[in-house]
Amino acid sequence: MIGKLNHVAVAVPDLEAAAATYRETLGAKVSKPQALPDHGVTIVFVDLGNTRVELLEPLGEASPIAKFLANNPAGGMHHVCYEVSDIRAACDRLKEKGARVLGAGEPAIGAHGKPVLFLHPKDFCGTLIELEQT
Repeated sequence: MIGKLNHVAVAVPDLEAAAATYRETLGAKVSKPQALPDHGVTIVFVDLGNTRVELLEPLGEASPIAKFLANNPAGGMHHVCYEVSDIRAACDRLKEKGARVLGAGEPAIGAHGKPVLFLHPKDFCGTLIELEQT
């Protein structure tokens, strides 16, 4: 069902500093910051050619990333994103198998303007999973 790895998301307390580290220390290509108010985050993508790293900074105190950083002040891996060809079919199949889809339990539009959904980490070895339709 899942396809290739789309990105690994890392929550950071300071997006500008984290982007500079990837750009200046690691020599990576880093996108411009993009605020996503519907998701409560500001993001940049680090392009690795075959995949990306998404750096996430909270956008306001109600952001889910703010809660993550309260427990992990230095930041850390937040989720991994895998591609699927049909998000609706994937959602239905996962629910049939007993997996918990977070949020409203239905796909939403993600950072790339494509349908996404998140799966409960307790159902996937302690890792928050995002699925994105390609």
